Amino acid sequence: QLQLVESGGGKVQPGGSLRLSCAASGYTLNYYVVGWFRQAPGKEREGLSCISSSGTSTNYADSVKGRFTISRDNAKNTVYLQMNSLKAEDTAVYYCAAVPLLFLGSNCPNEYDYWGQGTQVTVSS
Repeated sequence: QLQLVESGGGKVQPGGSLRLSCAASGYTLNYYVVGWFRQAPGKEREGLSCISSSGTSTNYADSVKGRFTISRDNAKNTVYLQMNSLKAEDTAVYYCAAVPLLFLGSNCPNEYDYWGQGTQVTVSS
């Protein structure tokens, strides 16, 4: 059973940066598309980005394009989300998720099979 654990969240000032990690255990991530999501209080979950199994293809939501970068290190069984130029509206619980797919189309998958428990990101002065 694939298990995902997010880390790297915390409190940061507006304009700051954080790097989130999504570490997998129980199985290799090499055959999974991985996505990042967030959910703010009172709001629906928002898909942010996804990355193909090889790391060669990525997609981003317009809300984070140009500010966030997704990457992966399959040797470390980990996917990352580098978040720069953070804004107060980026405050949310951030989740990673995985689905057994090798390739990525023009959009991120609609459904994921495995989810982490989330890490809180707070952007505030």
